[in-house]
Amino acid sequence: MPENTHRAHDEDFWLTFADRFDLEPGPINLENGYFGRMSRTVVDEYQRNIAFINRGNSVYARQRFEQVESVQIRRQLADLLGADPEAVALTRCASDALQSLIRNYNALQPGDQVLFSDLEYDTVKGAMRWLARNRGVEVIEIEHSHPASFDSLLATYREAFVRYPRLKLMALTHVTHRTGLVMPVQAIAAAAREQGVDVILDGAHALGQITFNLEELGISFAGFNLQKWIGAPLTLGFVYIAPQRLADIDPDMGESHFPITDIRSRTAYSTPNIPALLTLPLVFEEHRVMGGSAAKGARLNYLRNVWVKEVRELSGIEVMTPDDPRLYCGITSMRFTRHADQQVMAERLLNDYNLFTVVRSGSACGPCIRITPGFTTTAADMRLLARALIELSR
Repeated sequence: MPENTHRAHDEDFWLTFADRFDLEPGPINLENGYFGRMSRTVVDEYQRNIAFINRGNSVYARQRFEQVESVQIRRQLADLLGADPEAVALTRCASDALQSLIRNYNALQPGDQVLFSDLEYDTVKGAMRWLARNRGVEVIEIEHSHPASFDSLLATYREAFVRYPRLKLMALTHVTHRTGLVMPVQAIAAAAREQGVDVILDGAHALGQITFNLEELGISFAGFNLQKWIGAPLTLGFVYIAPQRLADIDPDMGESHFPITDIRSRTAYSTPNIPALLTLPLVFEEHRVMGGSAAKGARLNYLRNVWVKEVRELSGIEVMTPDDPRLYCGITSMRFTRHADQQVMAERLLNDYNLFTVVRSGSACGPCIRITPGFTTTAADMRLLARALIELSR
């Protein structure tokens, strides 16, 4: 058994990491997909950096941070991703990065087509529709069949590429925030490339729980969060543009603080959260100590399977994500098939069982309850969830 898989089951091992996080008394949090907790040591470092920047102010920021630390942090971020440092630029979040990529993609002509699916994030959908209003392109919206399979997901895109020959650009979410479905990115990107369609990847939920290489995936444009599974303070994400494709993304609204050959000109220039950025070296180190994405992903998948295996065949419960290991991660959604209002059932989970979850809607397969364990979640928590689902399904 691989070490990451073996340790995923080791409650004592993961308790040593859970003990590094401070928790507010209250419900068991099964909505860790919103944003991740910082460890106690990261919080302390962040607070020290806030005090330090407040003292040093622009003298430090202008003389030291902009010239030295920011460069080093970018290099460390690129190393975490396995990318060229010139391919990444820090943003406030994945949404900022994705909006910049979509807004500034310059290979579109009036009459071209752009595509997204029902499973994309609402911000991404909005940005693609903005292209229709401002660039004269046609928006193609597709829906994925449910339940999904590797072949059905790929077939949906292949059919779209044939049906819409003027397609030039598409959005693709690596891990959908609605159901937790993991898209077969490499296969879809290869099919898109065959038809001359560029892909902008939403990697917000992938980074930190899925091991991947963007070059191997065939992805040239992507946006990510550092505040979900990496453990960074809020307000931190980044954009990725393959160096050979930088010219296909215009500087953001004429941004001129950096040369046109610098990816940082593709993001909005503003005063960043310097204390949060200074905390990133410690965040990256703790991510590596925990075993990186491989160990984190294995643990989250294990916790997911603890409850899914108990309710998968249960009458009155539908688990929205398949059990194909290529298509799921720690995030998985379900719904009560005998109840039309999933919000009412999420409130039952909270009020009757002290389990906090969130309802997600917007996908063609209908509303669902998203269940997302975190690094303080235990197998006992997931068994409690399974018992609650069994009882409520009756």
